[in-house]
Amino acid sequence: MLTVLAGCAAAPQWAFDLRNVPPLKLDGQIHSYDPDSPDLRDPGILEVTPQMREFVELYTADSNNAHNKLISLHRAIKGQGALAMQYDPFADGTAAQAFGRGSANCLSYAHMFTALAREAGLNAQYQWMEVRPEWHRMGERVAVRLHVNVQVKMRDSTEYMVDIDPLNRNEVAGARLMSDREGFALYYNNLAMSALADDKPVYAWKQLVRGLHEAPGLSQLWVNLGAIYRYAGQYDEAEQAYFHALEIDNGDRSAMNNLVVLYELQGRSNEQSYWEERLERYRNLNPYYHASLGDAAMEEEDWGAAYDHYTKAAKMQPDDGLLIYSKGLAAHQLGDVAEAERLVSRAIEKASFQVEKQRYRVQLKIIREEQAAAL
Repeated sequence: MLTVLAGCAAAPQWAFDLRNVPPLKLDGQIHSYDPDSPDLRDPGILEVTPQMREFVELYTADSNNAHNKLISLHRAIKGQGALAMQYDPFADGTAAQAFGRGSANCLSYAHMFTALAREAGLNAQYQWMEVRPEWHRMGERVAVRLHVNVQVKMRDSTEYMVDIDPLNRNEVAGARLMSDREGFALYYNNLAMSALADDKPVYAWKQLVRGLHEAPGLSQLWVNLGAIYRYAGQYDEAEQAYFHALEIDNGDRSAMNNLVVLYELQGRSNEQSYWEERLERYRNLNPYYHASLGDAAMEEEDWGAAYDHYTKAAKMQPDDGLLIYSKGLAAHQLGDVAEAERLVSRAIEKASFQVEKQRYRVQLKIIREEQAAAL
């Protein structure tokens, strides 16, 4: 079957070129990308207003080093007596808009904190937090989540992570620093997706193409561009956008899923089956899918199944302390105290955060006390 469908997996022969992005064709009109359009004026994403400068001066001027400046700035932003910034998942916008409004989601907060921190002379950068994929009990992925925060690096190389709505440790699969242009691209992406939800596909398309001009290497933006073309009935352009996303990241689950949806719309059953099988193979090779099965088994008190699932997950991702720790918990429930002690001790070595290490040490103490009592 794979041999028969090999041709189905190949990308179409023409490719996107950001200098000549295919126009959007909708309601009998053709919309081309015009960088001079009023819709695309520079929003000043990291622009600092006079009020923001005064804020930084007020709360950091007396700080005698970078660490103290960071602590003072963070407290002033989050503290009830100063800015009292509130989390709102729908509060997109620029740094100045988030500051003036007093509310932000993770991305607009990253814009604002980066701008304020740099105004204070701190080395602040956007940071992409990769969130573990989530599955239903049947094994299907729920959603791909995107989370952005800020990393502030001191001269002694100490790094601090600043976040308005921190993820739980068990939600994090990895992290990487982002360029300003990638941060800007995500701003335009959010504008686009909000506009598409409001049934404004032309505005959405313009903003998304602008985002791709900032950071053409973000596969998620190509997937969303494909969604807009699909909305407009431009299936060939949608298909190519999805394939381009896969050229950037051959494990982009969203691109694969969108190809399944597209081929189902077109009645292209062979291609649809190919990508459904590809998604299933990817799922079975993903350690966090097996971890989710382990979590489900733990909830059902099926300790043996949980241990097996965590074993499979930890084998695929041997440096993930949480997977090792979860396997240790399952071993503990199975009564294998020596194995549980070994695994939790190893999880402590692999843990990245002190709070994580402390939690594991508490569990290790419990296991050792049980072991001592049994002697």
